Amino acid sequence: MSGRDITRRRFLGESGALMGLALAGRTPALHLSGRKPYDLVLRGGTVFDGTGAPGVTRDVAIAAGRIATIARAVTGGAREEIDARGLAVAPGFIDIHSHADGTMFDDPRVESVIRQGVTTVVIGQDGSSRAPAPGGRSDEGRGFDTVAALFAAIDALPSAVNVASMVGLGTVRHVVVGDDDRPATAAEIARMAALVEEALAAGACGASSGLEYTPGEFATRAELAALCRPLARRRLPYATHMRNEDDRLLEAIDEAIAVARGAGCPLEISHIKCEGKRNWGKIDDVLARIGAARRRGQDVTFDCYPYVAYQTGLSNLFPRWSKDGGTPAFVGRLRDAASAAKLREAVQAKIDLLGGWENVLISSVADSTQHAAEGQRLDAYASSVGREPYDVAVELLVRNAGDVGMVGFAMNERDVERFLGDPLCTVCSDGGAFAVDGPAHTGSPHPRSLGTFPRILGRYVRERHVLTLAHAVHKMSGQTAARLRLRDRGRLAPGLAADVVVFDPATVRDRATYTDPFQYPEGISAVIVNGAIALRGSERSAGRSGRTLRAGARP
Repeated sequence: MSGRDITRRRFLGESGALMGLALAGRTPALHLSGRKPYDLVLRGGTVFDGTGAPGVTRDVAIAAGRIATIARAVTGGAREEIDARGLAVAPGFIDIHSHADGTMFDDPRVESVIRQGVTTVVIGQDGSSRAPAPGGRSDEGRGFDTVAALFAAIDALPSAVNVASMVGLGTVRHVVVGDDDRPATAAEIARMAALVEEALAAGACGASSGLEYTPGEFATRAELAALCRPLARRRLPYATHMRNEDDRLLEAIDEAIAVARGAGCPLEISHIKCEGKRNWGKIDDVLARIGAARRRGQDVTFDCYPYVAYQTGLSNLFPRWSKDGGTPAFVGRLRDAASAAKLREAVQAKIDLLGGWENVLISSVADSTQHAAEGQRLDAYASSVGREPYDVAVELLVRNAGDVGMVGFAMNERDVERFLGDPLCTVCSDGGAFAVDGPAHTGSPHPRSLGTFPRILGRYVRERHVLTLAHAVHKMSGQTAARLRLRDRGRLAPGLAADVVVFDPATVRDRATYTDPFQYPEGISAVIVNGAIALRGSERSAGRSGRTLRAGARP
């Protein structure tokens, strides 16, 4: 059955569970009973096991945090039961590229993550990780000497979701080389490689780069390959936010492939996109390059989020040379009249690519006195204060010491659909963890942080038929777990960890928007993390049962 043949009545028809549609849209009932052999049984749901196979009507029994059995009819009862008839039961979703650690230490509920059905996040992305940061110093303000120390801190919270981490090559460069635009010496490369090796030995699930950010943008191809060599024998991926995602996209693809080939490791191209209208036609060449590398024997895959806008720092509009020396030097150049004309020209070229300042939305500012800018398009905000957009952008960056977030509207829906539908693509949010209340209610975030995974199921499965339901679940669970060598996650099978999401295929959808992002999705009926119910209907559990995950660890 092709994706375009799916109709509302055929979502569960894939599995032979059409009778369940009569119950679509309701919250699963919970029943309590006495002492029983299982902790929890999910009754009569359409089970999608995470392998890409069609769903089948089954009971799922859970005991001691693991899947005990999956059967047509589980006998013996349980302490708790969830009636999942008419609903889909799938492995908890895995976000392969997450920034949930941005608020996790202040709010370990990670509300927007759990409410999407995500049970595992992969942090340490875009070249920036919280370890290694000797002395606890990091750009995020909460660093750890080692990955082992980071994992211990997360387990001590504990987090409501499972957490895996990559090691950021930008962080490693910052520790060893600093933020200067210069090649690393042979001794520095050896020291950085040793830090990568130490992080992987502690369980990091890969290494990431952020080649549009300081100091990752100063790393050479040879340096990156050297730092990725420890990944090769573990078959863990090099995940790269490439050096360019717009006019030099194809050259960036070539560089990423060359780095992984030189290191002998798998390659994961992070949040793939064709940015800027004049680059929308490059998707054929992008996929052709990836296909050619795979035919040569390279292990190359990519991930994508289901939106036509990206999120980054406002400083990303500014040229590489302006950031030599790190944030203090960058802010100094913004203040320097001698640099003004050259900077303005470079930024205007980027704005022309985006189609104008109206395609830049301010998502966050560090200075509490400037929160009025959050959620506003830069052209409109500049007009409201009687200034030119470029001048307002510079002022925001100076007053916030470079800490200003932006959303840029630059991608094409057809490209997004083609990337998502490709068998090599997994799903990422590239988003943080937010909440409608508490310390994680901050800024005006990209809606991907609250809606990515339900959006896949609602818009791209049910409405646009880009994926079948079984394939979408696979891309958000089993395929991702295999990529990161998370051995007991991403599938529903006896003996594996009981991370489970229950949702209604007929109603699940995202609700967060660019203008009103703080809205949780609909249609996620229950979320189970390591055997414990984290979400039932709209109600969150007070407990937090997440744990840190180490690549390659045995169940």
